[in-house]
Amino acid sequence: MNKKLKGKVAIVTGSGANIGEACVKALAAEGASVVVADINREGAERVAAEINDSGGRALAGYVDLLDEKSVETLVAASLEHFGRIDILHNNAADTRPAQMAADASITELDGSVWDAAFAVNARGTMLMTKHCLPAMIAAGGGSIINTSSGVSILGDIFTPAYSASKGAVNSFTRNTATQFGKQNIRCNAVLPGLILTDLSRSMVPEDQLAMLEKHTLLPRLGNPNDIARTVVFLASDDASFITGQLFAVDGGISTHQPFVGDVLASMV
Repeated sequence: MNKKLKGKVAIVTGSGANIGEACVKALAAEGASVVVADINREGAERVAAEINDSGGRALAGYVDLLDEKSVETLVAASLEHFGRIDILHNNAADTRPAQMAADASITELDGSVWDAAFAVNARGTMLMTKHCLPAMIAAGGGSIINTSSGVSILGDIFTPAYSASKGAVNSFTRNTATQFGKQNIRCNAVLPGLILTDLSRSMVPEDQLAMLEKHTLLPRLGNPNDIARTVVFLASDDASFITGQLFAVDGGISTHQPFVGDVLASMV
């Protein structure tokens, strides 16, 4: 079978569970050697073992995106183990339940909550990109895929810090694409809508899930493989002339007038 990413090496942050796990497994299934990078050592080791047991090539890597030395160590270990870096998927974000619960009304938002969102989501993305770029350029180019969010482009009544940090990721995506395009570096962002994971199911009540499904144009909510397939596409030569773009993978929820879901429901 012709695998799209044979001979490539990919690092995926936050890949010890949920969306990141689906993405790193999808990259491995297409032939990439992968670094399963996460602050959760146990999760990273589990996912890497599952990839290796299924015939892929994976290295579990610990990384704390708040610590630049930790990022440097991860990148150095990846290069020592696999010899190159071709793909970077900046997927990790601070979605701790306590952090997300505190990210509420702007008038009550503590500055530490704002800083925590930017420290991981935006600064962490920058640090990983900064330290992977030299190796990617030396390898002749590569693809960087940043996980942003649908809330980065639409106003919401929740998570202003998270939303703003993901807006920064969008801007950083375009700056990276602009600065390094001539070195054959492509950089794009994926903007998920609500994706059904263990995390999202634990945080979003069933009635809100039903409401969001009503406003999704397609007849279902998203799952991690919807994001994974997009990441594989952007990592592959199929996307070799695509850079600096924001890809909403949200079942169409960001494309329509706010009343469309109610109108469709009334027509059933």
